[in-house]
Amino acid sequence: MRIVLSGGGTGGHINPAISIAQYFKNQDENTEILFIGTEHGLEKKLIPQAGFPIKYIDVCGFKRSLSPKNVVYACKAVCATMKAKKLLREYRPDVVIGTGGYVSGPVVSAAASLKIPTLIHEQNVIPGLTVKLLASKADVTATSFDTTQNYLPNAKKVVLTGNPVRPDLLSTAPQQGRIRYGFDNRPIVLVMSGSLGAKVINDAVINMIKNMDLSRFNLLVSTGERYYDAFMEAVGDISRMENVSVQPYIFEANVAMSAADLIVCRTGAITVSELCAMGKPSILIPSANVAHNHQEYNARYMRDKGAARMILDKDASAEALYHEIGLLINDTKTLQEMGANAHTIGTIDACKKIYEEVSALLHK
Repeated sequence: MRIVLSGGGTGGHINPAISIAQYFKNQDENTEILFIGTEHGLEKKLIPQAGFPIKYIDVCGFKRSLSPKNVVYACKAVCATMKAKKLLREYRPDVVIGTGGYVSGPVVSAAASLKIPTLIHEQNVIPGLTVKLLASKADVTATSFDTTQNYLPNAKKVVLTGNPVRPDLLSTAPQQGRIRYGFDNRPIVLVMSGSLGAKVINDAVINMIKNMDLSRFNLLVSTGERYYDAFMEAVGDISRMENVSVQPYIFEANVAMSAADLIVCRTGAITVSELCAMGKPSILIPSANVAHNHQEYNARYMRDKGAARMILDKDASAEALYHEIGLLINDTKTLQEMGANAHTIGTIDACKKIYEEVSALLHK
């Protein structure tokens, strides 16, 4: 089987594509895979690191407001589609899979015009513009949440698969994190600001550390690389606080997340899916600076399912966060209920379902 995968810009589009590629290779080592992305997205780094070849097209996302630049971007999209057709004719894939982001638009459109079977995957509750536009062309639209199909009335076929998650998240013993960070048996609160960090979350945690009683729980904080130095300068000497550990970035997220009794984080689609797959209760602080406000929709979905509490970005003060943590951290029953609710809506076999859909497409 020869597969082209396309999805780029952010890790939220790239990591699912890598997980899909790895699963397909595990099913048949003779499977040949080619990625198509852009040279200015994270895919340029992440795809080669994962061991897959990648070709590039030049395309940009459209501005959401009226802008003269959109004329230039539209011309680039036309040229990118032509380049994608050329690459597809040369590679001759059996199927093309898009995982969102503007780069997948020209690639999946080109594949559809060449009558190559196509599948697109949407990670968020509210589908992005690219997936909305592609749904009527793609043979299958795979979704991660059950309500997403309501926003895709023109899709040929919608299948609920869930989001691909890394296998190591499901196989790590909770005790590893407790040992790794030197924590005692008090509950662990994990605060993740993402790889780049989130200033509003960091500021709230700084004020908590400086001004509030944290003796009821252990606190593990990932500040993001760019905020770490400023964070440590703001909190001062915390070496005597044995129940507080601050890291610039947590590379082994499986170890930290498995150990956590409660997780505070943003609500990117992959993060939400990982919370659900692991059955972890959470306090969600959606970013307000994302396209179509999709993080808030993801957070509201989790809250409405009884899997999480939500604090809006504008309300994320130290007092608000400390209050929510205080209500939950020693309420074992509520934490267990939230975790169970998260697990109910989570999936651990998304790649398998996508593989089955692709196999069905190829055997029509």
